[in-house]
Amino acid sequence: MNRIERLRERMEQKGLDAVLVTSLTSIRYFSSFTSDDATLVITMKKACLLTDFRYTIQAKEQSGDCFNIVEVGRGQYIGTITDILESEGCMCVGFEDDTVSFANYERFKAMEKELVPFSSEMNRLRIVKTAAEIESMQAAQAIADKAYIELLNTIHSGMTEKRVAAELLYICGKLGSEGPSFDPIVGSGPNGAMCHAVPSDRQLQQGDMVVLDFGCIKNGYCSDMTRTFAVGEVDDFTKKIYNIVLEAQLRALDALKAGIMGAELDAIARDYISQNGYGNCFGHSLGHGFGLQIHESPYASVSSMDRLDDGMTITVEPGIYIEGKLGVRIEDCCVVTEDGKLNLVTSSKELLTIN
Repeated sequence: MNRIERLRERMEQKGLDAVLVTSLTSIRYFSSFTSDDATLVITMKKACLLTDFRYTIQAKEQSGDCFNIVEVGRGQYIGTITDILESEGCMCVGFEDDTVSFANYERFKAMEKELVPFSSEMNRLRIVKTAAEIESMQAAQAIADKAYIELLNTIHSGMTEKRVAAELLYICGKLGSEGPSFDPIVGSGPNGAMCHAVPSDRQLQQGDMVVLDFGCIKNGYCSDMTRTFAVGEVDDFTKKIYNIVLEAQLRALDALKAGIMGAELDAIARDYISQNGYGNCFGHSLGHGFGLQIHESPYASVSSMDRLDDGMTITVEPGIYIEGKLGVRIEDCCVVTEDGKLNLVTSSKELLTIN
């Protein structure tokens, strides 16, 4: 109910009579309902969860007493929503403009209400995490840390990137992950220069660096980490690149605390990499928030206007990518605190080697 009351405060500030909640993330945040077929209609007095017969029992169990569960049939959503809005005298209605489909927007327009984009306001409600949310993300990351160590003891040269990804997903699930935060990134050798490399049939080879980026989910909340490891012995140039990325990340982590601007944090890592001659090889932002979604506000980038405050989440993930040769990225997912950060990742940053 606290989340709904906070939403109503935002509604009142914006002069809204009601809000239509349609994205899966927002539906889960406000109602705890996890189905992929639902709409929330929240007015200043009512909170209704609309779903069909398949999910009504689940909706009652997950949402508790916070919502009136309304069973609707196929093609009845708009009519039911209209009836609720009319009964409450609602004329000005907020909607999730970032995620609503064009087809649904056209259906909403047919209700002849004033539609007000409201995604940014709803997203701001999620930006500062509660203790329970942080606990869930810690649990997700604890699974990922354990999975990483087990994976390194499982994989070997000659194994394909696809096999590495498959082994990783199996291990994470076995250890209790509800699913991957995103499709794992496995980039070996020159494939590591692709920031979001899709696992391929390329086999891990002696002398490779392997970029491994993945996350786990617990209670719906995501974790995110990247480690880069070696297959066999690597040359001095490769070790140099690794150490530059590592130092850039450590400097940013040391500076991370409540009050720092996202652009300022990004610059700390980016400037160090540039000073060492590889600024043009670090083309993505330093980090992003995470929670029910793997990418959410705030952001740490060159253009970010976000201030990082107590209770917000942020990843710190500098990298260097050299086309045709290798990639190196090191990423921790953190919770910002008043005097620093809570780093959820415990995996070693020492350059580890498999055979």
